[in-house]
Amino acid sequence: MREKIIIALAIFAAGLLAWNMNTVFTGLPDELNQGAIYRIIYFHVPANILGMLGFGLGMFLSIGYLVTKDLRYDALAASVTEVALVYASIGLATGSIWARIIWGVWWAWDVRLTSWLVCWLIFGGYLMLRRAVDEPNQRARFAAVVSVLGSVNAYISYKSIEWWNTQHPQPVLSIRNGGGMAAGMESPIYWNLLALACFSVILVMVRMRQESFAREIDTLRRMAHAQ
Repeated sequence: MREKIIIALAIFAAGLLAWNMNTVFTGLPDELNQGAIYRIIYFHVPANILGMLGFGLGMFLSIGYLVTKDLRYDALAASVTEVALVYASIGLATGSIWARIIWGVWWAWDVRLTSWLVCWLIFGGYLMLRRAVDEPNQRARFAAVVSVLGSVNAYISYKSIEWWNTQHPQPVLSIRNGGGMAAGMESPIYWNLLALACFSVILVMVRMRQESFAREIDTLRRMAHAQ
């Protein structure tokens, strides 16, 4: 059943992404000031949204572990956070490419960029921590604390363009009370967001299965050491 769901989601997401990107590249004109490069927004924005949402969801799942001591919450938190870090990496990479064309530099120590980089480093450390601690409950506790701290920083990054005068553009999406996109240019962002969200569900399902196998192997190893 799991494999059928994964296959169905993959087919749907791939088809949606192909259809939407065909619309983006053939149906939309170049942006007046930026030219063709603005189309990177259709990956940059959805990737960052999924990264932030994933870090937030991972935080709530980590709190769920702290409350219940159920390692399944920790396993799901780890899977979601790992996938979110992938999307955050895509967001940083696409943003850097975009900045090189528009600002003339690969990186600017802007509040938004810097806070998001710090967030990326925190959750990179989260994954390293999980590899360094062998005892499952201790690992889950430490990881939960890092997840909470990292998610607070993710929220600061999310609000930074509203709280500070940044080089990064102000919100342009209508859902954030922006208004910087012409008619017809905003909706493809949400279609790409849906497609990438489906891919993220697939990745989380795969990682959860791997985490399940890892827990079984860890249990067997501990039983062998106890004898």
